Amino acid sequence: MKCLPKYFLFYILCGSLLLTLGCKETDKREEEIANIPIDLEVFRFDREFAEAKPLDIPKLKSKYPYLFPAQFSDSIWVAKLTDTLQVELSGEVDKAFGSFEQEAESLESLFKHIKYYFPNVVVPKVVTLTSDVRYNDRIILTDTLLLVGLDNYLGQDHHFYEGIQRYISAGLDKQYLASDVASAFAKKVLNYPRNRSFLSRMVYYGKELYLKDRLLPANTDAQKIGYTQDQMDWATANEEQMWRYFVERELLYSTDSQLDRKFLDPAPFSKFGLELDNESPGRLGRYMGWQIVRAFMENNSVGLQQLLDMPADELLKKSNYKPRK
Repeated sequence: MKCLPKYFLFYILCGSLLLTLGCKETDKREEEIANIPIDLEVFRFDREFAEAKPLDIPKLKSKYPYLFPAQFSDSIWVAKLTDTLQVELSGEVDKAFGSFEQEAESLESLFKHIKYYFPNVVVPKVVTLTSDVRYNDRIILTDTLLLVGLDNYLGQDHHFYEGIQRYISAGLDKQYLASDVASAFAKKVLNYPRNRSFLSRMVYYGKELYLKDRLLPANTDAQKIGYTQDQMDWATANEEQMWRYFVERELLYSTDSQLDRKFLDPAPFSKFGLELDNESPGRLGRYMGWQIVRAFMENNSVGLQQLLDMPADELLKKSNYKPRK
């Protein structure tokens, strides 16, 4: 058997050393994050309302004034206590979430990571509720308050979601709850690009997803982007082909707003105008932006805030991005 050249062995040893050092650095960072003291308060308004009697309404209004619009009289809320749909919603949420303990732990971990990277952020008060399946508003995050509509996370096949398009109901699962909260936070620290190019918008969503890499290290890539594992595998397998499509058609610096609908907005599939369209997941432009940002961070030593502020064209040039074949 031939001996390996000395330089080859040297590169193997160097690579192993770098990998070991990188893992140790990550472990140390995660240990520091785990030790960050935060006081995450979770208030189960959904349960309090489900168990309330008519005489309890004034007390609930005093405790949660932002959940009781002034234009509605108490009689509306009293009627809702016994409304068939409301009672069923509350029961289904209770079956799906129980004590909410596991989800509270995930949110606590998320906000510890947020405090590590953004020390000035105030940990909000978490209030769970039912929202009559208003899935577009399932997460509302302000500076001091996080509202979570639990009836939007009962699983894609739940009968409450009949009539909702499949690509939307696929995201109505509690495995995506922490990821949705991270998305809401990302919108507070990321400025939507003024530059109207397709690349700028791809990279904007790529930065959001890279934030999730840092804030939700225990989540799978599929959970971060809201894909099934099969959709994630499809995106990975076709990355090189997609990149070639964007480059050859000179789409990166195009300002055509149709590209948002084809590749960035939620949709049942992406629209390349090819036979593979029906096999593809939607929002593949976001996936591609994510890979560009990841490549940039692998090849450049910059802080997280510097990344968030960097223009897309500069980021692409410095990323040395090469799609997986």
